[in-house]
Amino acid sequence: MTKDELISEIKSKRSFLCIGLDTDIEKIPVHLLKSDDPVFEFNRQIIDATHHLCIAYKPNLAFYESLGIKGWQSLSRTIEYLRNNHPEIFTIADAKRGDIGNTSLQYAKAFLDDTNGFGFDAITVAPYMGSDSVKPFLQYSGKWAIILALTSNKGAEDFQFQVLENNAKLFEQVLRTTASWGSSDNTMFVVGATKAPILAEIRKTVPDHFLLVPGIGAQGGSLAEVVHYGLNRDIGLIINASRSVIYAADNEDFADEARKAAEEIQQEMKTFIDKM
Repeated sequence: MTKDELISEIKSKRSFLCIGLDTDIEKIPVHLLKSDDPVFEFNRQIIDATHHLCIAYKPNLAFYESLGIKGWQSLSRTIEYLRNNHPEIFTIADAKRGDIGNTSLQYAKAFLDDTNGFGFDAITVAPYMGSDSVKPFLQYSGKWAIILALTSNKGAEDFQFQVLENNAKLFEQVLRTTASWGSSDNTMFVVGATKAPILAEIRKTVPDHFLLVPGIGAQGGSLAEVVHYGLNRDIGLIINASRSVIYAADNEDFADEARKAAEEIQQEMKTFIDKM
């Protein structure tokens, strides 16, 4: 999906919501456990109920890898279902990969290649090992590397705010350096919603890039604050909500309750877009 296509989808749906498919088999409604593939069945029903309200889905790979081969099969079926039924949806592999160049090349094939891989539109990557660990993900036309910049977890304070010799914080140096590895057409940045006021400073460094913003909902981030500080002329934001949407209920009406939770977020997003 190109940047123009992504912007068009946002305008069409009046939404910049991404739903995180962090599907924990221990949390899904018990009646689904009778299915031959409970994780996929949960995902399918969530997708059927919410696809018109969001522009992206983001499976967190840990929840699939932890189930071994069955988890990989559930993930493959989920992406195939999206590709066949909702090809307009932007798909993000929340994998946080990043290794030496040759290894990253294999990760890129696994998650971004449309023929032999999963065929995701984007993948989250860790830039700690430098440019050769990220650039292999930028070799696929129409695909995106979403680079970890400033995360919403408590441990972010351990390294990301460390002040360097040039008086820049580490996350600021990451933004400045990695922005030159690609362009706003193939790179995005992860910035946690719980760090919303810092978005204003981040926008000075990457004014045209999309930002993937987790932390809305269960983690306590404010959508209004993120929009206030982070919006650009193209919206420029993909706001992720996971637990607050997919686990809105744990009974047989879980998908309908997920739709209501997603719709509430989408309606708030619509007001911001309409004002623009």
